[in-house]
Amino acid sequence: MSLLDEPRATAVAAPPPLRRNRDFLLLWTGAGLSALGLRASVTAYPLLMIFFGGGPAGAGVVGFAALLPQLVVQLPAGALIDRWDRRRLLVLCDVAGLSAMAAVTAMLLAGRLWLPLVAAAAFVDGTAGLCYRLAERAAIAHVVHPAHLTAALGQNEARGQAAGLLGQPAGSGLFQFGRWLPFAFTALTHLVALVTLLLIRRDLQGERAAPGTSLRSDVAEGLRWVWRQRFMRVAVVLLSGSNLLFQVLTLTLALAVKENGGSPWAIGMIGLVAGVGGIAGALAGSRAAGRLAPRTVLTGALALWAVLMAPVALTSDPVVLGALLGGMSFAGALMNVVAGVHQVRITPEPLQGRVTSVFALLGSGTASAGALAGGFLLAAVGTYRTALGIAAGMGLLALAALVSPALRLDPDPEPLAPEIADTARTEEI
Repeated sequence: MSLLDEPRATAVAAPPPLRRNRDFLLLWTGAGLSALGLRASVTAYPLLMIFFGGGPAGAGVVGFAALLPQLVVQLPAGALIDRWDRRRLLVLCDVAGLSAMAAVTAMLLAGRLWLPLVAAAAFVDGTAGLCYRLAERAAIAHVVHPAHLTAALGQNEARGQAAGLLGQPAGSGLFQFGRWLPFAFTALTHLVALVTLLLIRRDLQGERAAPGTSLRSDVAEGLRWVWRQRFMRVAVVLLSGSNLLFQVLTLTLALAVKENGGSPWAIGMIGLVAGVGGIAGALAGSRAAGRLAPRTVLTGALALWAVLMAPVALTSDPVVLGALLGGMSFAGALMNVVAGVHQVRITPEPLQGRVTSVFALLGSGTASAGALAGGFLLAAVGTYRTALGIAAGMGLLALAALVSPALRLDPDPEPLAPEIADTARTEEI
């Protein structure tokens, strides 16, 4: 029996806090280590190819291989997560990632660099990381009490922000001491995550009937379900547009700093401040979810992003840019938590993996398009006009959210029972 199957009477009983939930802590830690290791290896790939004879072309091939799973694996992975045993799938992900990173480590310790092996390892590890994230999101409701779902998803978002913040310096720093070290580190994180996963006692899914349809039919079912949810359908379109604009913003910030004599160190510091803002937003999101309607958070985030993007056109000061991006990251992480809680609560258990994969695919797809569009736009009109243009574009998205009939139909969150509200307010690790 999973926690989702408990009778209603237990939903208002005060459960032990998350910090004493052994299975949640094991899952949370293992997934965090996997994310940290993946970020470190992704950072090290271009360094390896450029500084060890692979050249820029090789770096591009490996970078493409690492990102390709987001486009070609996302939807079938969501369907497989809803078909297969989630614990076994998570174990398979860790074993695959561990094997890929061990192969790269062994190759480098032998003093060799073979591009096909590095590209294949990047694809395998990227696929494993993607499937791990989808499976963990689908499994989280089975290891926490219903009253703790919001806090758990908030802590997951904070963990993801922290992994992104620490993974880049970890990958580049380890590379300085040995080309093989970032990949050995990633292999070690997979090993530790595998151990934590094997120690989890609870089932990570509800009871399932044997699949009677094809994988293609399963994917189509997930797409149809998302399409029928008017609020989710409009929200994901708006967020896809914002992801595109943020990719353009990232290139704009880097070019603005460079044009005014800034260094890569300044860009790194901007990213550091943004990461801190993201962690703070994730922690705040666990309090906002259940108290603010998803449409309010979505519209507010889009409006705040538009306001904070406009000053990017007027300054190249890394401190100011860091503060602006930190505010954007705060709003984005808070919205991710609120949206994640809303999605998990309304999505049927058998569709959790597929629905999450649909949203992830739309987000990653527009991010890729944004990176391409940003390069051409900056070359054509420069940083000043590009920054004003993306601020205006974000403002239009905020206006669309404000007037959208589909978003106005989204109901306010149901108030938590007093016992649950008191418990949720205390949930911090």
